[in-house]
Amino acid sequence: MEARPIVRLLTCGSVDDGKSTLIGRLLVETDSVPHDTVAAARSTRRAGSIIPAGDIDFSLLTDGLEAEREQGITIDVAYRSMSLLDGRRLIIADAPGHEQYTRNMAVAASRADISLVLVDASRGIRPQTLRHLTICSLMGVEKIIVVINKLDAMNFDKNVYDKLIQELKPTVDRLGIKEIIYVPVSALEGDNVVYKTDRTSWYSGPSLLDEIQNWRERTNASRHSRLGVQLISRADNFRGVSGTVSQGGFAIGDEVVVLPSERKAKVSRLVTFDGDLQEVEAGRAVTMVLEPDIDATRGDFIEKAGDYTQPADRFSAHLFWLGEEELIHSRSYYLINGSTMVPATVTAIRHRLNINDGDHESARTLAMNEIGMVEVATDSPIPLTKYGENRNSGNFVLVDRVTLNTVGAGMVVHALRRATNITKHSYEVDKKARSTQKGQRAKLIWLTGLSGSGKSTIANALETQLFASGIHSYILDGDNLRLGLNKDLGFTKEDRAENVRRVAEVGKLMVDAGLIVIVALVSPFKVDRDYARELFDDGEFIEVWVKTPAEICAQRDPKGLYKKARDGSLPNLTGVGQDYEPPTEAELVLDGTDEIASNVEKLINKVL
Repeated sequence: MEARPIVRLLTCGSVDDGKSTLIGRLLVETDSVPHDTVAAARSTRRAGSIIPAGDIDFSLLTDGLEAEREQGITIDVAYRSMSLLDGRRLIIADAPGHEQYTRNMAVAASRADISLVLVDASRGIRPQTLRHLTICSLMGVEKIIVVINKLDAMNFDKNVYDKLIQELKPTVDRLGIKEIIYVPVSALEGDNVVYKTDRTSWYSGPSLLDEIQNWRERTNASRHSRLGVQLISRADNFRGVSGTVSQGGFAIGDEVVVLPSERKAKVSRLVTFDGDLQEVEAGRAVTMVLEPDIDATRGDFIEKAGDYTQPADRFSAHLFWLGEEELIHSRSYYLINGSTMVPATVTAIRHRLNINDGDHESARTLAMNEIGMVEVATDSPIPLTKYGENRNSGNFVLVDRVTLNTVGAGMVVHALRRATNITKHSYEVDKKARSTQKGQRAKLIWLTGLSGSGKSTIANALETQLFASGIHSYILDGDNLRLGLNKDLGFTKEDRAENVRRVAEVGKLMVDAGLIVIVALVSPFKVDRDYARELFDDGEFIEVWVKTPAEICAQRDPKGLYKKARDGSLPNLTGVGQDYEPPTEAELVLDGTDEIASNVEKLINKVL
């Protein structure tokens, strides 16, 4: 049996604007809820409920978590489904209204076709109303219906309705929302939800349900045909790439290109569970057999060779920050689009968006629930498209590399031109040749630990011994670099991340020159050190933790930093005002209280 078309609906707005009640009534009046569930909603009451005994508490029909019922709020996104009159299936997502759960709403908005933004007529437009309206616009929701609810509390006054529309108009105009509809309702009493009523005789439009059913999917603006590779299918004398066609279509004989490798082939077969096809369109899962059988892997994309997305490693994007800890630019995150995952760094924050007036504000970071325009650099080229052309191929999420929590949701504005203007050059004299000339294997020794732990002292003693043995080496000392290359950086988390990035890149160049490089750097955060490690080949990066008790470091205090921290003039000293994250997989741990010669001997044994 052919699957029914699906329409995805999101309800959002501020706390207590009546979202759950509205959806509950919509479900009940379309007979989309089991009768025993409706009966339970007649007998169950939230704490503080004012609904008369025997009446249905519609809001209970969408709140799935017990914690939500106890608190009288919606925390998670609750999903329900119903059938529309034309046979399409409506998936309803009831999003939380509290600001702290905005990330849940954003996830639902990224897949929604229609959004209902509720406004409580008795309370007016609130910041969360504007935030949700902004997110729906950025996430590409095709049709936005502003539902002005609780008009029964305002005696269905048309002036109240008109005033709220005028108050929203500047935001709607600024966001450039193409299709927006306003509907006056009372979710509690049922006016204009499923059926129109006489109490809003001044309103000439259709009911809310009719507006939902009037939606039709727009034709995709993108000319590209695309399939995301999810699986490599193998059998006896058979190999194909399996995935779902996300836009356009493919036919037997089409010349295609695998991205990001840009290798070309022709489609020789289109295999489905129901047999071979001559062509497939968007939304269809298929296994594509290529001739010749070029290399493709999970996370790659296949597009038609005549017009394909140029892979890039620099993008401008709108970024909605979801993480509880603020965004740290220059820190490495995982960027995920579909089954593609690459390390990526936010290299610049162009501005933060003020959701109240649309102003572009200068910002060094983004806090939870803030939206900004950023530039993102990926470690390798990937074929992301403009979000406005295709939501599937133009979106991404950022994932924290340590906790693996999703911390950001991005919408690509465009690939940056500089991404295609730079070409890597290879030279005949390479790292191996330079190392061989020096009679050594190039490496980087990364000494990390608290200030005063003995990193610089150990680095100095190590290089002295290496130099005496004829080994070509160089020390990159954190303080020395801050006198020149990194003199513009402070000691915030984002500046420390940039400090590590620059030192690692310089260290990589020096290893390429065939040297043994010794880095003496506090580098307090594991994710930054892990990023540095990934720049090097296996066995080239040696992490050494100089493990010295904090009280010993404070007693030594060679630079007077701990004294300044105690006086309050140095708030970001690692181990005092800022955390230090000890290595968990260091190649070597040195006791900073041991004799210098003993620690150097351990290092020599590890390096040579």
